[in-house]
Amino acid sequence: MPIIVNVTILNGMGVSGKIVGKPEWNPYTPQYGNYVEVSFSYSPILWPWSGYLAVSLTVSKSAANWEGLAQGQVTLTIQSPPEGDELEPRQSVVNFPIKVKIIPTPPKNKRILWDQFHNLRYPPGYFPRDNLRMKNDPLDWNGDHIHTNFKDMYQHLKTNGYFVEVLGSPFTCFDASQYGTLLLVDPEEEYFPEEITKLKRDIDSGLSLIIFADWYNTTVMKKVKFYDENTRQWWMPDTGGANIPALNDLLEPLGMAFGNQVYEGDFNLANHAMYYASGTSLAKFPGDGLVISQNLKNQGHEVIKGASMREKNVPILGLHHNRGIKGSGRVALYGDSNCLDNSHLQKDCFWLLAALLEFSSYGNIPPSFKSKTSAIPIKSLVQLPLRLEGNHLYRYSKVLENHLGTPHTRPLPSCPHHAMAQSKPINTSAPL
Repeated sequence: MPIIVNVTILNGMGVSGKIVGKPEWNPYTPQYGNYVEVSFSYSPILWPWSGYLAVSLTVSKSAANWEGLAQGQVTLTIQSPPEGDELEPRQSVVNFPIKVKIIPTPPKNKRILWDQFHNLRYPPGYFPRDNLRMKNDPLDWNGDHIHTNFKDMYQHLKTNGYFVEVLGSPFTCFDASQYGTLLLVDPEEEYFPEEITKLKRDIDSGLSLIIFADWYNTTVMKKVKFYDENTRQWWMPDTGGANIPALNDLLEPLGMAFGNQVYEGDFNLANHAMYYASGTSLAKFPGDGLVISQNLKNQGHEVIKGASMREKNVPILGLHHNRGIKGSGRVALYGDSNCLDNSHLQKDCFWLLAALLEFSSYGNIPPSFKSKTSAIPIKSLVQLPLRLEGNHLYRYSKVLENHLGTPHTRPLPSCPHHAMAQSKPINTSAPL
């Protein structure tokens, strides 16, 4: 995946303007600028006073084993209409330097792909909070991105030697052979049928999958609706903390599923204090997998009935490796994402993510996990959660569209194509 740098263009020459021609990439020859490939996406018209330039940076294949700094500059020409007595258009040439640190391609098992495509947020839709205790912050508005409310988790991964890339397109648009683990955290979006098929094929071919889910219960969703004074309408959530019915569609070929209840509680796992904040449970899991259960409070029952109820042996964590398929990847499921989220973090579980990555990358299972293995089999006949009837997720979804009053899957979009700009090298040193 390329790294994308967003540049805001401020045009002081006039309220309107345009970019003349196309932006250019000028690699500095003495500073190995030819090791960087660049593509551009930009607004041809600048109005009012501003526009944007997105710079996509990719390391060339010739630098796959090279380490060092590569430098160059982006050049673009801005033009605005003449004013007053001026006869010629106003014009300005902008040069801004780019310095890229390049390292050799990391080993596959150290490369993590973060799924951003399937995360949705408020605005514009009503996507409720992930922790139902936080009643003064009812909306999931932080973006669920590694640079916003998951930045501490991201820094933890970097510190532990992992390299995280962000996927902003469907699963059909990445080469699974380049990555060790696909990481899904708190997704609200639906999945294309082609994505479900490809992910199963990728896992069979060696890609590992880690999912941190969240709560989902249609009755609880109806309980957290509210009347919005601005729109003068009742706002009903379009999904729960995570879209569990969609996740279950994704996991169905693997024989796994999440449940319909909402759980909360404190417990200890592997000598770590944990807080399960409005999470779900495992409803289906392969019999040869490792399942860890805890005694938790049924928070959904408390929200609906107003009475506290505890349940024993709630399955919350599952690890599985299908040894029947040679070279297949591993799958780990956990029912709560709040312990990775900065928004309302009480007790982080970065250590758990690191342990699951040890499992997904190398097959190592902490001995303390094995000692906690649940002896209670998960019932495969349990009723799985259904989508809320009459929801309006299609209004905000990149996967669904409304057709004659019935949501259905859109055609699979084409994958982003980055047309690399023709480089025009400059045989000069980078400016000091």
